[in-house]
Amino acid sequence: MFQGVAGNIERYMDLLSARQKLVVSNIANADTPGYRTKDIDFRAEFDREVSSAAHIMEPDGSPIKPDGNNVDIDRESRLLSENALRFAVASNLVRSEIHQIKSAIDEGKSA
Repeated sequence: MFQGVAGNIERYMDLLSARQKLVVSNIANADTPGYRTKDIDFRAEFDREVSSAAHIMEPDGSPIKPDGNNVDIDRESRLLSENALRFAVASNLVRSEIHQIKSAIDEGKSA
């Protein structure tokens, strides 16, 4: 059971890491003429349980500036916060699973 949960959490955290890199890249290119925002369809990718690289896309609805750039700093800042929160939740889940396994092992030693 732990391997299944751990595997899903590992894929989830990999996806979070990939998204974090994209958001940081979007912010770094906020003033680059012609740069287009990139993102990951997080739910769709996780539902497919991505095992390697995630499908990178351009999100719809981002207004394009006169220089062709469509990075919205407010959106990217929100995504950074959301991503950090998701990563913290996933880390806590892993920590909890490890604690349960350790407790079971310790109880087995005392019996």
